[in-house]
Parts: sequence; C-alpha cells; structure tokens
Amino acid sequence: MTARALMLQGTGSDVGKSLIVAGLCRAYALRGFKVRPFKPQNMSNNAAVTDGGGEIGRAQALQARACGVAPSVHMNPVLLKPQSEIGSQVVVRGRVIGNAGARDYQALKPKLMGPVLESFAKLKDEADLVLVEGAGSAAEINLREGDIANMGFARAAGCPVALIGDIDRGGIFAQILGTKAALAPDDAATIVGFIVNKFRGDASLFTGGMASLAERTGWRAFGLAPFFPAAARLPAEDAFGLSNVTARNEAQVTIAVPMLSRIANFDDFDPLRLEPNVRLVFVRPGEPLPVADLVILPGSKATIADLAFFREQGWAIDLLAHARRGGRILGVCGGYQMLGRRVADPDGIEGPAGGVEGLRFLDVETTLTGDKTLQHVAGKCVANGSPFEGYEMHVGRTSGPDCERPLLRFLDGRVDGAVSPDGRIAGAYLHGMFADDRQRAAWLDSLGATAGIEYGATVERTLDELADHLAAHLDLEAMLDAAR
Repeated sequence: MTARALMLQGTGSDVGKSLIVAGLCRAYALRGFKVRPFKPQNMSNNAAVTDGGGEIGRAQALQARACGVAPSVHMNPVLLKPQSEIGSQVVVRGRVIGNAGARDYQALKPKLMGPVLESFAKLKDEADLVLVEGAGSAAEINLREGDIANMGFARAAGCPVALIGDIDRGGIFAQILGTKAALAPDDAATIVGFIVNKFRGDASLFTGGMASLAERTGWRAFGLAPFFPAAARLPAEDAFGLSNVTARNEAQVTIAVPMLSRIANFDDFDPLRLEPNVRLVFVRPGEPLPVADLVILPGSKATIADLAFFREQGWAIDLLAHARRGGRILGVCGGYQMLGRRVADPDGIEGPAGGVEGLRFLDVETTLTGDKTLQHVAGKCVANGSPFEGYEMHVGRTSGPDCERPLLRFLDGRVDGAVSPDGRIAGAYLHGMFADDRQRAAWLDSLGATAGIEYGATVERTLDELADHLAAHLDLEAMLDAAR
C-alpha cells in the first residue's frame, strides 16, 4: 500500500515548519506509524552527513531522528548551500553537482523535479506516512515557474498541503488570507487546512479568529499551537534564529563564537549553549570579541570570503589580544583553515583562483580542493585523552609543522588537526565534537567548568515533549485523514 503524504508549507520563513514537522514525525511514530520526513529543496549551510556519505539539511536529520530512523539523502534531495549573496553550491542526493547563481538555478530547477519525485517515491515505498516540508513562503509567485519546493512539488506529487502561519510575528489574517489571494486557484486548491503557530496567552480569545479564517478560506482549522519555549533545546535551522548570548551570570566559563557571514554547521555549539555552567556568546558583526576563556572560530561555507569578513569586523585584532591574555582558541573546519598561515584556492573552488594570508595562529597551510570529505568518524582526542564521535564535511587539505601535534586520532589510525607548541591554540576538521558528552565534558574540565547535561537525552526528551504539545493542540486525526 502506498504511503499517505501531507505537505506542511508556510506563510513565510521561520514560521515553525521544521519544528512542526519534527514534532509530527515523533507524534505519529509514537502512534505506531512508519514515518519519513521529506523536504524537496532546502537552503541551509547547516548540514548533516548521512550513513552513505552524503549530506542533507540538518533539519531533516533531526526529523529523521524524530521518526527513529537514520537520515537518508532522499529526505532532502536538493540542498542549496549559499556561498555568496547571489550564488549557492548545489547538492543533489547528497553530492555536490556544482555552483549556480540565483538566475542560473532558476533554469536548473525543472531538471531537478525528476530526482525529487524519485526520492519522494522511494520514501513512500518504505513508509506509512511521509511528512513533507516546504521552503520559505507558499506564495512566492515570482519563483512559481519550475518550482520544486512548494506548490510545484505539491501539484506534481498530488500532495495535499497544510498551511502554517505565525501569529507571534503579527498579521496572521494577512498572512493566511493573503497567501490564498496571492496563489493561483489551482495551487490554492491543494491546501486542505491551516495551523496557527506560536500563540501566546489565552487561546479562548482566538476561537473566533480561527473560525473566521476557516470561513474566509474554506480550509479546515487543524489547530492553534501555543508557543513552545523548549524549542530552544533543539538545533536551529537558520543562523538568524540563534540568540546572541546565553545569559547566565553564574556561569563558570565564557565561550565566544564570531558569527561569520557564511557560518556553517553552527549546531556544533548547541550542546555548549545548553550547558548550565557555560556562558556562550554568539558575537554579531560590528561587535567586539568579548573577554572569554575560549574563542571558537566556526565552520564556513566560504573560508576565504569569511576570512576577509573576520578582518573587516576587527576580530583579527581582538583575537590577537585574546591570545596575548592567555586565552584559548579552537578552529573548527573552516575556522581551522583560517587559523593557519595561508589558504590557497588554485582551482577557484570558492571563487576566483588565488590565495590569501591566514590569521597565522597555527603553523599550517591549507589548499582547497574539489574533492569533498563526507563521513562519520570516531576516535580519541590526543590533547585530552577522551573518546569522541562526529563527522567530517569539508573541502581542502591542511598540512604544516603544527600538524605533527594532531588534535585528534581516528579509530583507523588517521589523525586530524593541529595544536600550537604551547597547547593553547588548536584546530581540526571534526564537526559534532561537543555533541559527544565525553568530549564536551573533557573540554569544559580543561577550562575549569563542569558539564551538566546529557545532550542526546535532552534532544530525545524535547522531541517527546514537542510531540505531546502538538498532539494536545492540533487535530492529528484530521491531518491524517487529509493526507493521501
């Protein structure tokens, strides 16, 4: 029997689509359904590695976890990873196929509908229910031609749509009624119901509002979902959703992370953000690096461009002052590359061919290459002796004298990273290090702090709470009936 499917589209970005799909995945899975998440097209530099060595959006990896299954490249067949204001790296079924400017990608989209529908069909073959997440707004009518992310996919796949609006940002009637008005009649006809998300206050005061929306649209009201504060414990899909600082006056240590313009895999820092003894500061452009125990240079989708951005913010001077005070520095992936003497791009992987001087905190050099490393890894940190699990997702090879003091040793005997002679500055390509409770505890201990959470258990508990939250406020039976 072919699986049922329901698509969750939004009136705009950041209305809660990813979170609601994750919660529904867990809620229906707890009811005994074989559930799979699916997002035809995602745009995010926050990616996850699949078991087969591909990459998908981090949100779909979280949704797969909510379903109790391993992430697959078919859950997000098209991933766009922005490298500039107008261009992105294009990943299809987990593999990079090239770079495309915004206009070029519009011409490419029709060719991607085939792979998208094939991946969707594969998931349907192994599931009872597929929950599909749209991208951005359902009513991006300027991008409707060749669309594979929202109504174009829904129509091609024969998938009914539930529309999500965000009352917390205001204008909920304009959001939902305006979406219907903007859509072509055939597109609007795919919508079978709506959800009003992020409500605060007395829900009884909006009973008439829900009825009015249902009457004016002809769509079924699937429910009014109150604001879910515990969502802060789950990985964010968009860097703009990151809070500036974890305000803990009694924190034992302060860790600062500069927000690079092309920051990637920023979920590396979610476990630190949740630690009760850590004050984690995401440093916004235009702000100085604060006095901190540890500064972490994060991953980047465009190392050379972000190296220039780092200098433009004055952070290179701040980082030098931090090092002279005896502060510790850690570079992760692109941040590791920046810490070296030089980053070379002879083949123009990130832009025009050439190279730039690095920050020169580590005696290493990096050459960007066309081959992309995508794999899960495990081993032991040489510096602290604690085991770790994580993943690699990078282009480039780094070498130099400081690599003779590697930060990490993998189970297969390979090594990764470099450490300065005094041991206070280090870098490595490994992502996900702090999600491992053993490794995070070792790092915090070296900084004089005590770890206080079990990260994996925290995520699992939060997904259960989210499922219960949605089950209490949305009509899951009606949504299941609407799926086909």
